[in-house]
Amino acid sequence: MTTPRTPQAPHALPDGRPIPPMTGSERALLEGWLDFHRATLELKCRGLDDAQVRQTPAEPSQLTLLGLVQHLAEVERNWFQRVLAGREVPPVFEEETGYALDPERGLEEALAVWRREIARGRELLAGLSLDGTGRIVDEPMAGVEVSVRWVLIHLIEEYARHNGHADILRERIDGATGT
Repeated sequence: MTTPRTPQAPHALPDGRPIPPMTGSERALLEGWLDFHRATLELKCRGLDDAQVRQTPAEPSQLTLLGLVQHLAEVERNWFQRVLAGREVPPVFEEETGYALDPERGLEEALAVWRREIARGRELLAGLSLDGTGRIVDEPMAGVEVSVRWVLIHLIEEYARHNGHADILRERIDGATGT
C-alpha cells in the first residue's frame, strides 16, 4: 500500500518571486517572507524606465519607486550593519532616508546598491541566532536592545507597508496592478 503524497507548493510564483515556506522553522519562515517582500519591490520596478520610477502619485507627495528602492537600501544597512553588527557606517545615499532623488542616479544603480545591502545583511544574519541582539543607534531609542527576531519582523512590516505604496505608484505609472 502506498501512502498518498501531500502536494508541495512550487518554490516560485510565475513572476519569479520566491514563495515563502508554508512550514518549517521560525527562521526559515521569517527569512522567506522577507525575501518575498524584497522580490515584490523589485517586481514593482520591473520594466520601467528611469523617468517612470521618478513619477509621484499625486501632489503633494514626493514618493517615487526610485525613492522607495533607495530608502529600503538605507533600511537594510541600518538594521543589519548598524544595529545588529554594531558597525559605524554612513548612510548609503546623501540623505539618510534615501528618498531624495539624484538626477545622476538611475534605477539600475539604485537596485544594484540595494542588492549589495541585502547581500551584506544576509552575510551578517547568517551568524546570528534569532535571540541574538543589537542596539538601536538612532534617537529617540538609541541604546535600546533589540533581538534579531524583532528586526526580521520589523523589516517584513517595513517592506509590506512600502510595497503597498509601490502598488499605488505602479498603478499610477502604467495601470499595472496585482501582488
